[in-house]
Amino acid sequence: MMRTATLVALFLLLTATASARDTQSFNGGWLLHIGDEQAAADVSYDDSHWLPVTLPRAWNEDEAFALPCAQLSDTIVWYRKHFAYMPTEPGERVYVEFEGVRQGCDVYLNGHPVGSHEDGVMAFGLDLSPYIKKGENVLAVRVDSDWDYEDRSRTSTATLSHEDSLLVAKTPLQGAGGGGGKFQWNNRNFNANYGGIPHNVWLHRCPPVHQTLPLFSNLHTTGPYIYGTDYDIPAATVTVHAETQAVNTGKKPRRVRLEVSLTDADGRHVATFSAEETQALAPGDTITLSASQRMEGIHFWSWGYGYLYTVSTRVLGEDGRLIDEVNTRTGFRSTRFAEGRIWLNDRVLMVHGFAQRTSNEWPGVGIDVPAWLSDYSNALMVEGGANVVRWMHVTPSAQDAASCDRVGLIQAMPAGDAEKDAKGVQWQQRTALMRDAIIYMRNHPSILFYESGNESISPEHMAEMVALRDRYDPHGGRAIGSREMLDVEAAEYGGEMLYVNKSATRPMWAMEYCRDEGLRRYWDAWSYPYHTEGEGPLYRKTSAEAYNRNQDQLALEHVVRWNEFWQFRPGMGRRVSSGGVKIIFSDTNTHARGEVNYRSSGVVDAMRLPKDAFYTHQVMWDGWVEPETLRTHIIGHWNYPAGTVKPVYVISSADSVELLLNGRSLGYGRRSEQFVFTFDSVAYEPGILIASPPSPLSQGEGVTSGEADTLMTAGQPARLVLSALTNPIGMQADGADVALVTVEVVDSLGRRCPLDNRLVRFSLDGPGEWRGGIATPIERDSVWTFQGGDNPFNNYALATELPVECGINRVLLRSTTTPGLLTLIAEADGLPAATLTLETLSPAEEQPLPLYLDRGPTPLTPSYTEMKGTLRVAHVEAGSNSAQAGLCLDDNELTEWRSDGSKEGAWIAFTFADTTRVDELSLKLTGWRNRCYPLAVEADGQEVWRGITPATLGYANIVLPQSVEAKTLTLRMTAPSISSDRFGEVKELAGGQAGEFDRYLPAEGRVELRIVEADILRHR
Repeated sequence: MMRTATLVALFLLLTATASARDTQSFNGGWLLHIGDEQAAADVSYDDSHWLPVTLPRAWNEDEAFALPCAQLSDTIVWYRKHFAYMPTEPGERVYVEFEGVRQGCDVYLNGHPVGSHEDGVMAFGLDLSPYIKKGENVLAVRVDSDWDYEDRSRTSTATLSHEDSLLVAKTPLQGAGGGGGKFQWNNRNFNANYGGIPHNVWLHRCPPVHQTLPLFSNLHTTGPYIYGTDYDIPAATVTVHAETQAVNTGKKPRRVRLEVSLTDADGRHVATFSAEETQALAPGDTITLSASQRMEGIHFWSWGYGYLYTVSTRVLGEDGRLIDEVNTRTGFRSTRFAEGRIWLNDRVLMVHGFAQRTSNEWPGVGIDVPAWLSDYSNALMVEGGANVVRWMHVTPSAQDAASCDRVGLIQAMPAGDAEKDAKGVQWQQRTALMRDAIIYMRNHPSILFYESGNESISPEHMAEMVALRDRYDPHGGRAIGSREMLDVEAAEYGGEMLYVNKSATRPMWAMEYCRDEGLRRYWDAWSYPYHTEGEGPLYRKTSAEAYNRNQDQLALEHVVRWNEFWQFRPGMGRRVSSGGVKIIFSDTNTHARGEVNYRSSGVVDAMRLPKDAFYTHQVMWDGWVEPETLRTHIIGHWNYPAGTVKPVYVISSADSVELLLNGRSLGYGRRSEQFVFTFDSVAYEPGILIASPPSPLSQGEGVTSGEADTLMTAGQPARLVLSALTNPIGMQADGADVALVTVEVVDSLGRRCPLDNRLVRFSLDGPGEWRGGIATPIERDSVWTFQGGDNPFNNYALATELPVECGINRVLLRSTTTPGLLTLIAEADGLPAATLTLETLSPAEEQPLPLYLDRGPTPLTPSYTEMKGTLRVAHVEAGSNSAQAGLCLDDNELTEWRSDGSKEGAWIAFTFADTTRVDELSLKLTGWRNRCYPLAVEADGQEVWRGITPATLGYANIVLPQSVEAKTLTLRMTAPSISSDRFGEVKELAGGQAGEFDRYLPAEGRVELRIVEADILRHR
């Protein structure tokens, strides 16, 4: 009876509209079976015992965060969907669009193979028209999520013609036995294997003459392409271009032309324009239609200003009647990548954000949660100061790409890879995926970077990737590059993984810096459950001392690491750093090395509850280059045992910070790392702690007012509080929508109790599904054991009782397909129960999600001040190997000048065209992380500085005690270099070396001066 009702409803939906094109969500009404059923493609197969599900639905979602990434299950599963179909006109074409299937799949309609797909990442489409019939139809999908899945032929089906794909699909997937080569990105470390159909599915019904879909694999079509040219940002004008591919699958020739209509973010009509002439479109032919017009009063898409237009591309007949219409939600922005800098809408932007695992997953549900929840998560990055998310290793889901458009978050979009270049079939797989991804994603204004590899690729491969971009997205204003492409001219951007690079040409930004970990439940060494810095289990027989931190120290470490980039920001000379993205934003079910089986490097936990590091970044990153809003944050809480004496750390963009306890001044903090203010040995007393910056008038022009930050001592726990985040249009009873419910322990005044970690028991009543949350055990064994393998505690995955951590936690509830009231009760020992009631509603017609516009349009003012200028060197010579001395000035960080190892030859002299003022040397010295160089600086033969350079993650700055006038500046090494362990094991043991010159072990007693790059600077 349920299936009959579903079919009737779907039948009515499929016949209710007679518009030129009908696109519908195809997520509802699926059935799931775990295991292989050879007859499951047959229409007559009995699937009455299968599990009803609404997509997106990974078959192994229960394992999300319950198992470590490498142990996520893989097997063959089937999905089936019964649906009714009634054609609205002769020759109608019907396509199904899958936004992604993991890993490979065969698709059958009414028992007939209609196609397959194997890359496990990208969207693909199939033409159902040959086998769809009036009345009931059965779509069946066989999915193999094998970790070791291989192509079934030497050529990936992604590169085959549609006809060849159908032939291959007649042979069921054979998993690892195919012999075609494993996909490089189907990797146990970083690509969480949530198998099956974990993304959205759409059904498109098109008239015989229609615009194609942007789905190259199988369909070999490219769809609409919307872009702008000739931007005038101050005048708010741009020329808008629309191109679209149109096909005639009918039997009659037509003459057609393109009409384009723009609607703004408020639904107001902006303009309509069209091509002047019609074009002939013969049966079986495909042509490109185009139109353009100069537009005024445009709102440009920007960081934190996700302004989008709806561009309607309409194919009109010779009589002017509408034949087909496609609506594309997109935005317009200008870009430039040059001089080591990045411009967005004519304003320089320094990259600061996160390298986020593409799975972007949640406990209990995996990936592709409801789109509104994706917006909540991605908008949190923006609220925390991030302007870029670099999706790691594989292309983001269509849902996350669209979400970044709405929230104003710039994306770096990879194709798919592991940690190195590829060859043979694996390179074919990568280029096919990049081609498909560019075509599918090119209308997203938030994508500014195409990433060709997580590690350096060959110049020839880089040239191939540039050619792909130029063919399929020549006008999108997107740079294409790869990590560590420091010396490949074709790459339009690059940067190391952990270290600082500077450039005067292509922008360089770090791809994943600061890999330290820290669980949200650990405040500091003075708060229960007490975590001393560096405490943790051995990982590969190595101590956790270098990376396993509590919240205090994780937040501080993030300041230290960011300052390495910020001190070389735009405005600090000709060669600058364009910033970097920190690994990761939210704790992730991928490679781990701590006491739990998931990675805890996030600034928010897996349920998106902020750690202190979230607010740390909010302070440092609230500006395009330099901070533009004065912010202050006190790290930690203010509830301690009597007699506690501890340091208090304040993060602020002010020049000074005063600390007040119960109205009494404790003085001004000791400044370090630009943003840290330390107050040593503060004696705890209950009350109010205030960190107060000075008046904004003392901060200079361009800096807006910021408030003081306050911590208050909470009283005794008094009650539980439940609150929920839900869909803006109400929680939908569609079997996929969720509520994100927060539980807090608060005192009698409603203040959260930061040291409460009690167990909370939940009970749920009504038409809803408990998906739970995540927590770590309150107590642990006295001996650490690494939980990257078996985790006996299971992280409370799907458990109906779990502890709050630092007084707060979250759980997920999922709707069913039955509307009604949900009642959630939370209970904990010693506190009264709390109750939350939610109503799930009959699914409403899909509506555009709201746009995040909080940061406003791109300011027309400069984003930074020119603080330093690079001096031009007319001539360079050295005490040894002088012919190579110029390599330290070549803007290539894969070359170096090195002396011969003698003290007499360990000098280099820079001569300017004229006598000039010198203030500073900025040096990248070989072995920068673990070697310190004893050096002396001479101006025209007179020593002006002597000292030892610090170990750094890139550049060491030598600031002269006072400006000097000089024609020649000489740098001498006065003794052998000194070893430093300042950074410990900054790289992960699971990875390789980052940088060609990061390790340097000179022979005993050698005075070997080695310079990768040198900048000589004058202060403005």
